[in-house]
Parts: sequence; structure tokens; C-alpha cells
Amino acid sequence: MPYLTIEKRATIFSTYGGKATNTGSIEGQIALLTERINQISEHLKSNKKDFSSQRGLMKMVGQRKRLLTYLSKHDLTGYRSLIEKLGLRK
Repeated sequence: MPYLTIEKRATIFSTYGGKATNTGSIEGQIALLTERINQISEHLKSNKKDFSSQRGLMKMVGQRKRLLTYLSKHDLTGYRSLIEKLGLRK
């Protein structure tokens, strides 16, 4: 079973990236990574010794951090609105 259905992925990209076919938008990619990170975090709460998933989670967190850094340098208002929508900073 895939981690995200096609419909769920399309709604993420249409909500954050503008259109469902705009899969290259930075905002959509960050939102997709956030969704995957949340799912893997839930998985790791019940499977504490799944170290391969833990490594994948760390790689995704690093990728999201790099994308957020890029977005903050190029579009600060978009960055601020995105982290508010996703609830990344507290």
C-alpha cells in the first residue's frame, strides 16, 4: 500500500502548490515531505527499533530543512505563511 494515494497527493499540491499538476513547487514539496514525516513519526512511535525508517526520516527532515532555507532566502513572506499553515514552528 502506498504511503499516499494519488488523490491525497493531488490535494496537497493543489492546497500548497497552486495546482494539482504543479509538483515542482517548493511549497508543495515541503508540504508533501511534512506529510511523510508525520506518517513515519507515527510509525516509529510503535516500532522503536525500525532503524532504517529512522534513517529515512532523518534524511527527509534534512531535505525539508534545505527546501525551507531556500524558500526563506527567495520568498520570505511565502516562507512565513507556509510554516504557519503547516504548523512547523511553535
